[in-house]
Parts: sequence; structure tokens; C-alpha cells
Amino acid sequence: MEYKLLGTPMKIGKCEIKNRIVMPPMLMGFSNFAGMPTEQLMNYYEERAKGGCGLIMTEITRVNDKTGAAAFAQLSASHDDCIEPMREFAKRIHRHGARLFVQLHHPGRQNVGLLVGTVPLSIQMEKITKGLYGKLLYKLTPVAGPYLLEHNIVPSSVAPSECPPAYFAGGRVRALRHKEIKELEQQFIDAAYRVYKAGVDGVELHGAHGYLIQQFLSPYTNRRTDEYGGSLQNRMRFLLNIIRGIKEKCGKDFPLVVRLTVDECYDKIGLPDRGYKLAEGVEMAKILEKNGIDAIDVSSAGYDTFNYWLEPVSFEPGWRKYMAKAVKEAVSIPVLAANLIRSPRQAEQQLQEGIQDFVSLGRPHIADPYWADKALKGGIIKRCINCLHCIESMEANAFIGSHGECSVNPLVGREGTELKKDGDGRHVVVIGAGPAGLTAAEILARRGFKVTVYEKNEKCGGQILLAAAPPDKGKTAWMIDDLVATVKELGVEIITGTKATAEMIKDIKPYAVIAAAGSLPVKPHFAGDYSDDTVCTAEEVLSGKITPKNKKIALIGSGLTGLETAQALNANGCSVTIIEMADEPAPGAWMQHKDDIIPKLMAAGTAIYTSEKLTAIYNDRIETESTKTKAKKTFECELTVLALGSRPDNTIVKELKEAGIEPLVIGDCNKVGKIADATKAAYLAAVSI
Repeated sequence: MEYKLLGTPMKIGKCEIKNRIVMPPMLMGFSNFAGMPTEQLMNYYEERAKGGCGLIMTEITRVNDKTGAAAFAQLSASHDDCIEPMREFAKRIHRHGARLFVQLHHPGRQNVGLLVGTVPLSIQMEKITKGLYGKLLYKLTPVAGPYLLEHNIVPSSVAPSECPPAYFAGGRVRALRHKEIKELEQQFIDAAYRVYKAGVDGVELHGAHGYLIQQFLSPYTNRRTDEYGGSLQNRMRFLLNIIRGIKEKCGKDFPLVVRLTVDECYDKIGLPDRGYKLAEGVEMAKILEKNGIDAIDVSSAGYDTFNYWLEPVSFEPGWRKYMAKAVKEAVSIPVLAANLIRSPRQAEQQLQEGIQDFVSLGRPHIADPYWADKALKGGIIKRCINCLHCIESMEANAFIGSHGECSVNPLVGREGTELKKDGDGRHVVVIGAGPAGLTAAEILARRGFKVTVYEKNEKCGGQILLAAAPPDKGKTAWMIDDLVATVKELGVEIITGTKATAEMIKDIKPYAVIAAAGSLPVKPHFAGDYSDDTVCTAEEVLSGKITPKNKKIALIGSGLTGLETAQALNANGCSVTIIEMADEPAPGAWMQHKDDIIPKLMAAGTAIYTSEKLTAIYNDRIETESTKTKAKKTFECELTVLALGSRPDNTIVKELKEAGIEPLVIGDCNKVGKIADATKAAYLAAVSI
């Protein structure tokens, strides 16, 4: 398919974008307390500009340090010291023919109280202590932060009105005073002027995803009785005053985009009377056009409805394109939209159908910086698998002074590091063709090594194949498809259906060996009296070795693997009861995954019992004991499925060491973890040889 529209230039205002491909704002945490574009941050964005992206939008950029800082390492346009570093940032993007817009932002009630008032102090202390403050803060925050937040010993975040805190943010919320609203309007205007003076191509105002501007738009969070609340026109006043001020200060030719949630999506979580819906969102878009904005960036939802703007793997690509289409039909200015686009074909099709004028590809640009060039010129795109590790890792690492990561792309944050090309055809053997083994093979091949991968199974993928097996999780396997295609193009030999042995490796005499043999399910023996055919593991169900149909199942363990196994069993007509020792399902799992799958399990009739410990298994029942009261329970079942995690499969490692071969051990073979842990370990091992 020829992607004619995707590669066609188009203007936003008077600014011409070389193609229709946009990298939208995504906070990854590459800045510093002062909010400057660091070398790491500029390398990260410049790599995407090199990759052919037409327009790059920065991450959320604060306009206010006191109540408006959303992270310690967030970009800032809140003071004049930002202008010159921002100018250098823009030059580095421009040298590749891309355009740079800065997204201006205030979190409002979606802030974490820990950050209110902290950043101005942090900026000064970091200067005084010459960097020692930051090291101390990042040591203390992971310990003190959760305690302070849990006990609400933090300042209040701000919102248009006093209202409940946002889901996932927590804390207290206070109403902005009238004077503060006026000050914030001016801070947005002044920040835009700094961006303009820095030679950046335009700005975007973040009026989406439940942040402050959108909080003014929503009747749920804006309950004011003055000129800023009540009617739609009043609720839009804050945003319209900012637009008017920016146009007056920066000139009408300086491009101004608004990212707008056009539907808060509360009806999708069973709260249809809360917030506003698409019809009112379209009216907002029309009013914004009349007030002189140059383009509208259509989005949806907020923190309360998180999965409807940052989707997990189960969502279908393009599911929300109807929202962008409704806006496109109502306005004449260009429409940008993300719409969960995952392929060039889908992007081109949505342009041809008139759904939007620009395609925004956020996570796909994290996964593959060269998405645009590969789409337009040909090449294997490393697809985003919607695993949400980018935001989960960013949130976790923000409080330890690190940044967001990507399961598919272990080079995120290392864009300025040049890969040594010193393999000289030396032979390296990789054992295991899961994400760790294939990632190591790719890096080694790019370094110029001759690489052979041995996989004991007939198909590559390892644990990824199990992760992709439950309903609606098939996109997870894209990672393996893309890695296999990439390494084969690089000349890597993959030998499947062959179990590597120490004797075999010794005969080959490779320069180095990497062991990435994966893991094995934990299957302990329990008290009771049961036969082997009435107890199995989640792996056996997900791999298809066992296919229970219309059975009564007791599933032990509610980690994500357990929940997804339950979903697969539901799809086969099974009635499932989940037993979990912890006080909540999927303890430690990222909240979006739980929010996605648990309602589906409930709808299918799955029962989840927490704080229950399995004590005995029988052929027709299991027995449990409450971890709190020690009370006993009995659950009838025809099959018991154990989802108790995995352990490293280090059989080949022991065998190699006994033969005098010292392998590099990576992935689950070394320590069971997430996909990102495997690919990161693979990268580090491959560059260390």
C-alpha cells in the first residue's frame, strides 16, 4: 500500500509540517528540577526527529512551579532561564526537518500533593548543594513519599472548585481563588511567549486527560458560581482568556493548538451522569475555532477514566476514531488525533476517510524512533504492544531520579550512546528465542557478530506466547514477530525445535554464549489427596496443553497471569473461583491492567476471594484458611489451576558451567521479571561482550 497522504505536507496555521506524522506529548522524565532540556532529553527527541517524524510535541511543560509541577524531572517554561536552553532544543529538532511544538500544562487536582511547593525549593537546594540535594531526595522519596501520601501529610492540589481528588492522584483538593486564576492565565501566556522567543514553532495547550484546563471545562470539577463556572461559555473562559492572551502577545501567526478531551467517558465506567459527553465536546471545538486556534488535537477521558485515553492491550486500534470524525465534520481547522493507531495502513486509511488530518503516534514513537521513515520508505517497524510499561515505569522511576522505559525498546534514554561495531564476524550463541534472547541477538548482529539462536520449542516467543494467549491479548505477540523479522534481516540464524546442550555448544566453540532459556511454572505439592489430572498450572492452560471446557475451576493466585488465565477459562465456558492470599487481587500490578480485566471477570461470573490461603487440594474440592481469622472454607471444583508464578529455568546454565563454559545469563533464566527487565538485561549483556 502506498501511503500518499501520510507523507504529504500540511500546514498548522502558517507552519508547514513535512508529513502528517506527529509525536504527541508523553512525559518520560528526562529533564531536571529546573525544567531544562537536558542532553538526555534532547537526544531522546532528536532521535525521533532523525526518524522522520514531521511534528514533535514536547512532554507536558509546566507554567507554574508551585502548584503546577507534575514531576521532579519535567520540562518547564515557567521562567526566563528556560529560553536559551529551549532555543538549543529547537535547533536540534529543526536540523532534521521536523517542527517542534511545546505543550503547556498544569495538573490541577491530578497533581500529587508531594509535588506542591516542592519544586521551587528543590531548584534552589540543588544549586546550593551542587547536586547533593537531588541524590538525598531520591533516596528519601521512595520511603517517605508513600507514607506522607497515605496519611495525607501533603499540601492540597488545586482545581477550579473543591472536588474529590482524581483517581490515582489522591490527597486533598482546594478551590483556586479568583486572583490565582488570573495569575495562572498570565502564567500560561508568559510561558507561551518564552517558547515563542526561543524559536519554537508553536504551542499546544493541554485541555485534555483531566488536567487543569479540562477541569475548568467539566461541570464535574468546575462548580464555581462566578464568571468561570456554570454555562459552557463560562467554563471555557479560562481557556479562552489564555488563547486570547497568547495571540496578542505572540502574534496571530504563532501556531496555537489545543488538545481537548471531547468526551470524559464516565459512561464507560458506569457513571453516565458525570462530566460532559461528545456532543458538548464538539461544541467546545467549534468555539475554540471561532476564537482563533490553528488546530485541534482530539483526545478523550481523564485520570478517573484512565483506560479510555491510554489504552491497555485489550483495546482495538482505532476504537475512538468516531470522536475525531465528529470534530473533523464540525470544524475547518486541522484535526490531530491519536486514536490508538498501530500501523501505517491504519494511519493512511484514517486520513483517507477524513477522520483526521494528522496522526499522533505516542507510544509507537517510544517503541520505534524511526516509525515515520520506516512507514514512508519501508522497513520493519517495532510495534508498541500496549503493555503500559512506559507510564508504569515513568511513575515508579520519577521518585528515584530515573525515567520511563519501554518493553520493546531498551534503548530509551540511551539515544546518545553509539553502538560499537566491533563484532568482526565472531560467533555468539544465544540459547532461547524469547524477548531476551532475540533482543540480545539483534544488538549483537548490529555490532557485527555472527549470531545463532537455539530455541527448544518449534516456535519463538517463550513467555510472550503465554501472555498473548488470553482473549484480546494477541497484540503482545507483535513483539516477537517484529524481533524475528528484524534479526533474520540482520543475518541471524534461528534454529527452532532444538534443545541446546553443553556438548553441542562445546563443539561449536563460540566466542561467547548467552543463556536466555526462560522460566518454569512453580508447581508445589499441597496437602490433601488428588490425582495429577485434577491439578495443572496456568502455563498448561495458556499454552493449550490442557483445554478445560465447561468445568468448575479453582484458580490459585490472582497475579495478572492468574487473572488472564481466568479470562481464558471463562471464554471456554468454565466457572472460575480465584483464591488469593493477599488482601487485594493482583497485588503490585499496575492499576490500569486491573481496571481492564477485573470488571470483565466479574461480568463473566468469576468469584474472587482474597485473604485466603490454600491449605489442601482434593479431586473434587479445595480447602482454604483465612489469613486474618483462620476460618476454614471449602470450594467445590473439578480442576485446580495453579497460577503461583515462575522460577528461572537454569538447567542449561548449570550444564554449561560444568562443561567449563561461562555463559552470560539474562531474562527469566536469571531472574523472573517483566518483559522490560528481559530486554534491558539483553541489551546490557550484548554491549558488554
